[in-house]
Amino acid sequence: MSRTLDTVLLLALPASGKSEVRRYLAEQPAAACRDDFHMGPTTQLDDYPYVHMMRRIDDELVALGGERAFFHAADRPFRDPRDWGTLVELLNEDYDDLVARRVRTAASWAGLLFDRMDAAAGRAGAAAKLGTLPAATRGALAGRLEAEAKKLFDDKHAEYPESLDGRTVVIEFARGGADGSAMPLDAPFGYRYSLALLSPRILEKATILYIWVTPEESRRKNYARTDPNDPGSILHHGVPIEVMMKDYGCDDMGWLVETSDRPDTVKIDAHGRSWHLPVARFDNRVDKTSWVRNSKEQWRDDEVRALHEGLRGALSRLAAAGQA
Repeated sequence: MSRTLDTVLLLALPASGKSEVRRYLAEQPAAACRDDFHMGPTTQLDDYPYVHMMRRIDDELVALGGERAFFHAADRPFRDPRDWGTLVELLNEDYDDLVARRVRTAASWAGLLFDRMDAAAGRAGAAAKLGTLPAATRGALAGRLEAEAKKLFDDKHAEYPESLDGRTVVIEFARGGADGSAMPLDAPFGYRYSLALLSPRILEKATILYIWVTPEESRRKNYARTDPNDPGSILHHGVPIEVMMKDYGCDDMGWLVETSDRPDTVKIDAHGRSWHLPVARFDNRVDKTSWVRNSKEQWRDDEVRALHEGLRGALSRLAAAGQA
């Protein structure tokens, strides 16, 4: 029987096709996922909903007459780049909650989200930002964001299956550095930094599916997919151009693969040991994924075939590497 991948880190620059790949896999029959892609039914984790809520928090703080907590401006990067680590720590917590099927309860969902963000920042070495707000400001902020925070937790809990046996956990995030940066990227930028913050529970089972596009193609596709009326959408959100140039102008995946001491792996030094994560690249430099955002009735056979075969090749290499 072919190996079923346990945990797949779905990594790429923004708009490279990660979310479209997730949607395509979700539409496939169980037999195709098992036989062609070595994946069981998928359970999804993604750090983008937290990025979106950080920007929403900033927007509401400004509306309340205060200063932004997370970003320099609505269309600019993090004020403290260590918040890239905050996002990883939130994913670690989400993974632990998933394994334990931990359903959280709260008198205030926004208050719980604020506390989680501050605790994750502390674990990443960044400053807590929301616990230090004046009580009146924090209360007003929570009231404005309560419905959105509740939806975030509802969506999180909805991903819990009865059991993870035979399932594949897909964890999606994007990392990079400024356009023109030399390698290796300095912490807290890039995949080397963020992968090293993943918990041992994730790293011991993880493989990497990297969607390969150039930074120029990432920027083109980011512009093409952006729907300003749907900023929280996984498929249609847009990344501001300054963020694209300063945080995603390049990435270090190629460097990590080339400098690993084992072929087709990424070597990560973390938690007192070295981890060699199997990696396979799906070449999307010529766009094979944007059409997935269309309604399924519009999918063309030739487009489906190209994406299906490309994914089958990459995921089969991951499965073989895991068996080896």
